Amino acid sequence: MAIQKYLANYPPAVLAQVQALVDKNRLAEVLLSRYPTTHSITNDHDLRQYVVDIKNQYMQKSAPLSKVIYDSKLHVIHNALGLHSYVSRVQGGKLKSKNEVRIGAVFKKAPEDFLNMIVVHELAHLKEKQHNKAFYRLCHHMQPNYHQLEFDMRLYLIQLDLFGSIYAA
Repeated sequence: MAIQKYLANYPPAVLAQVQALVDKNRLAEVLLSRYPTTHSITNDHDLRQYVVDIKNQYMQKSAPLSKVIYDSKLHVIHNALGLHSYVSRVQGGKLKSKNEVRIGAVFKKAPEDFLNMIVVHELAHLKEKQHNKAFYRLCHHMQPNYHQLEFDMRLYLIQLDLFGSIYAA
C-alpha cells in the first residue's frame, strides 16, 4: 500500500487521516490548495544554480559541489529526497574530494517548496552525514517549515503512486 510505503513511521491517527483523504479522492485537492503551481527549474544547469544559491546563503564555508543533477535512475522509495554522495580519491599525492547532489527526476514537476526541502536535506549532508538531531536542526535552520514540507512531499508521492500527477504536463 502506498500510504505505508511513504508514511511507515507515522502514528496510526495520521495514517487514518491520510487514508480517509485517499478514500474520498481528496488528496489532490488538499495538495493543490497548498501548492497550486510547480517550479520552472527543469534542467540540470538551472538546478545547479538553484542549489548553489541556497548553499551560498546558508553554508558558504562548506565544501564545493562538483555535480548537481536530476537523476532519472533514483528509486523514489529508497531515495525519496535525492542522493548526496561524497567521494575521496588520492590523486598524485593529494586527497581530492567530490560532493555530488542528485535529485530524483520525479521532482522536475513538483512544487518549488518540495524541491527546496529536498535541496536543503541534501545540502545538510555536507555537514552532517547521519540523520541525527544536528542534521535536522540544520535542515530547520535553512528551511523553518522543513518537517511540514517533508510530510506534504510524502503525500505528494502517495498521490503520484496512486493517481498520477496533479499538475498539467
